[in-house]
Amino acid sequence: MKPIQMVDLQAQYHQIKERVDAALLASLEKGDFINGSYVQSFSKNLGAYLQSPFVIPCANGTDALQIAMMALGLKPGDEVIVPTFTYVATAEVIGLLGLVPVMVDVDLDTFNVRASDIEASITERTRAIVPVHLFGQTCDMEPILALAQKYNLFVIEDNAQAIGSVYTFSNGRKAYAGTLGQVGCTSFYPSKNLGAYGDGGAIFANDAAHAAQLKKIANHGQDRRYYHDCIGVNSRLDNLQAVILDIKLERLNEYIQARQQAAAYYDQAFAGHPHIKTPVRQANSTHVFHQYTLRVPAEKRGALQAYLQTQKIPSMVYYPLPLYAQEAFKPIVKTYISDFPNTTELCQTVISLPMHTELTLEQLGYICEQVKAFFA
Repeated sequence: MKPIQMVDLQAQYHQIKERVDAALLASLEKGDFINGSYVQSFSKNLGAYLQSPFVIPCANGTDALQIAMMALGLKPGDEVIVPTFTYVATAEVIGLLGLVPVMVDVDLDTFNVRASDIEASITERTRAIVPVHLFGQTCDMEPILALAQKYNLFVIEDNAQAIGSVYTFSNGRKAYAGTLGQVGCTSFYPSKNLGAYGDGGAIFANDAAHAAQLKKIANHGQDRRYYHDCIGVNSRLDNLQAVILDIKLERLNEYIQARQQAAAYYDQAFAGHPHIKTPVRQANSTHVFHQYTLRVPAEKRGALQAYLQTQKIPSMVYYPLPLYAQEAFKPIVKTYISDFPNTTELCQTVISLPMHTELTLEQLGYICEQVKAFFA
């Protein structure tokens, strides 16, 4: 059995090596490295895949969030609601722009923010909600979108971990994660389900005016060269990353299926185990399994992780410290419900097992065998 990786990017690359190598060479020969034809092609193809009318590539997922908040006109002092159980980037850009992060708890089973927790924290200063589709599953967006309409708020989706996830509304309408709010943001960090071989990101919009402003801000505040209408940033996806992403986009559904099959194997292996709680799927969302995250007793997690390491099985804890407890946010975070029992419990009990497109049945069997052996 070959060594187990948390994410096996090398094995995935070797599956598409000939196409990637040839396309990269062609791009180098062409020489249009910034905002070139390959970037335009990838934007068009990604928009077609997601059924999103406007796709604006950018340098990374964090930039995507920042540009979204700038383009929607959020001002210092405005409040933005975010889950406290997420990666730092979601709230980092809020602080960077002088906005006020208002943190709310998440659902214990799905790890995602809920409309009920959001509504309890809405004030007259609230301007936006940032639902994070954590670990590969879309938040329950219909009630969140209804809240946004009720209180006249923007919805900025953090879709860095759930590209390809499909949400189903109560009327049967289906839409991809990232295309449900005013703006959706994603990351193409190499370990993502659709990952580049460097940094990259994209922003999605349904409204032409929003899209124009997003594109302008990502390009120094200009839509004509040397004529700057607003303060912007320099955030562009380069051609070489677009070449790779366009090739991988063709296989995204295949990659998703491979992750779902690995997750199903884990589910079956751990079904009914008294010390292991497997991921819960929402009925109205598909799960693309950016991570496969278990919940185990808090007092056993550290020992489990150490044991797996001795068996050459990597694992990760996403996330060991909630956002509200991070030193960076203590001076600026505001909470209207100060108790986060679910986030606190998750930070103490979650552990993610290897999850990627190249996991073999032999590897999956060995991982499950060792996890169960620890609890035996």
